[in-house]
Amino acid sequence: MDIIIQSLGFKASDHLEGFIREKLNRVLLQSDTVIRANVTLYAGSESNPENNVCEIRLEVPGNDHFVKKSSDVFEKAIAECIDALQKIIRRTRDKQISSRHAESELPE
Repeated sequence: MDIIIQSLGFKASDHLEGFIREKLNRVLLQSDTVIRANVTLYAGSESNPENNVCEIRLEVPGNDHFVKKSSDVFEKAIAECIDALQKIIRRTRDKQISSRHAESELPE
């Protein structure tokens, strides 16, 4: 899987990029269908105290998973995005499993 990290308006530190890769690897353990992860970091408007924004788009067959969170620090926004993506992946996997069970129980 490819991980593409973009930081708009600033240069992301190696520590921040390592943090992103470490968190995304946890998501990869849950789903083997992820093709690519696009991570975009940017600072929002100055009037908003929670102006550090993280967007993550997971490219998977079918519909992509997209999450956008903001916080006062990037690490917190990234962690919130990862948590939301794990819930989405778990829900999608559960739907697929239940649909397979329903298909196998159909009378012939």
